[in-house]
Amino acid sequence: MSKPQEVNFITGNANKLSEVRAILEPTGIAVRNQALDLPEIQGSLEDVTREKCRVAADLVGGPVLVEDTCLCFNALNGLPGPYIKWFMKSIGHEGLNNLLVAYDDKSAQAVATFGFCEGPGHEVLLFQGRTDGKIVPARGPTHFGWDAVFEYEGETSGHSYAEMDKAKKNKISHRGKALDALQQWMASRVTKRVESEK
Repeated sequence: MSKPQEVNFITGNANKLSEVRAILEPTGIAVRNQALDLPEIQGSLEDVTREKCRVAADLVGGPVLVEDTCLCFNALNGLPGPYIKWFMKSIGHEGLNNLLVAYDDKSAQAVATFGFCEGPGHEVLLFQGRTDGKIVPARGPTHFGWDAVFEYEGETSGHSYAEMDKAKKNKISHRGKALDALQQWMASRVTKRVESEK
C-alpha cells in the first residue's frame, strides 16, 4: 500500500493555509505547513513563483509547495499583478478601487500560481488557476487580502469573494483551480508508481 500523499506548504498566511487544507485534504493530500521568509523577486507571475519555490526547497532541504497570488486589472495591463500584496498593505481596498477611477473597465483576473519542487536542485513545476471578475467597493469581511473587492463573474456572480460561502468560493476560485491541477498531477504520479510496482 502506498504512503499517504503529503505536501509541505510554505506560508505564514493562516487564511491561505486554511483554504489550501480545505481544498486538498478531502482529496487525500495531507497539508503540513512551514512559515519561511522568502524573497519576492520582480518579474512575471511564473518567475516570482519559480524563484520562491527554488529558495524554499533549498532552505527546507526537501519537497515544498509555495503559492504566489496575483490580482490583474485589465485596464492597467495586468497590474498590480504579483505586487498586489504590497499594494494592499500600502493603499488598502479603497486605494485599489481608486486606481480604476479613471477607467470604465473594472474587469480583473485573480491568478494563483503554485510551485512544487521535490527538493534542492529539482525542477520547479507550476500549477496555475485563473478566475475572471471585476473590482467593486469592498463588500463582506475584510480580513482576507483583497477578497472583499473582487467580484466573481460566473453563475453565482453578484458576490465578492468575501461574501461567498467558503466551500462555494473554493470550487470557483483561482486557488481552487490551481490546486485541482496539482491534485490531478499528484494522482497521476500515484497511478504511475502503482503500475510500475505491478
